[in-house]
Amino acid sequence: MEKSQNPLAIWQGFLPPRTVIMGQHRPRTTEDSSPNLLTELESCSRCKLCHARKNIVIGEGNPHASLVFVGEAPGEQEDLQGRPFIGNSGQLLDRMIAAITLKREDVYLSNVIKCHPPGNRNPELDEINSCRPFLVHQLQLIQPRVIVALGKLAAQTLLETDTPIKQLRGTFYTHPAYGKAQVMPTFHPSYLLHNPAAKREAWNDLKKVARELGIQIP
Repeated sequence: MEKSQNPLAIWQGFLPPRTVIMGQHRPRTTEDSSPNLLTELESCSRCKLCHARKNIVIGEGNPHASLVFVGEAPGEQEDLQGRPFIGNSGQLLDRMIAAITLKREDVYLSNVIKCHPPGNRNPELDEINSCRPFLVHQLQLIQPRVIVALGKLAAQTLLETDTPIKQLRGTFYTHPAYGKAQVMPTFHPSYLLHNPAAKREAWNDLKKVARELGIQIP
């Protein structure tokens, strides 16, 4: 987008898309493509999170999406409803998706951890290591062109690094586990809600994602 079009104004409002680039789909989960993955997840007891969860939050969206967003872990509302990104962070993410002329049903939404950590604490290393194979399996099934890693934990888990998110964000990376997919780390919506000044950087990251996918931002 040209500077004269004021990208920050578009970011702040997250205006509804004028054009939908990709076909619309009903919300679906990865189990539509892999019943074995669903069965394995529903009976999962690989880590201690299995004892307190109400629902396993597998993911939602287009199982053949070109664009996948990966967050950290389900929150309390996500745990209750079994759906990812439905709280305040999810509402902001919906507007972020709309800002690049897509809808929630055009993309796929998932998390590194599929169960809610009690008290909204950060996931622990053993929980991340137990759940990462499910995420890798999801991404291999979907075969997206771009994976947006939302926040430190998602970026570091996907790329298997301990580099801080502020150094990772804004650059495309590849990883052999995800084939040809480009991984773009950026800030998590919850971080943006508390640090609105970072929206400028996150918007720049999203514009790079749009260009990679050949999306024209009005």
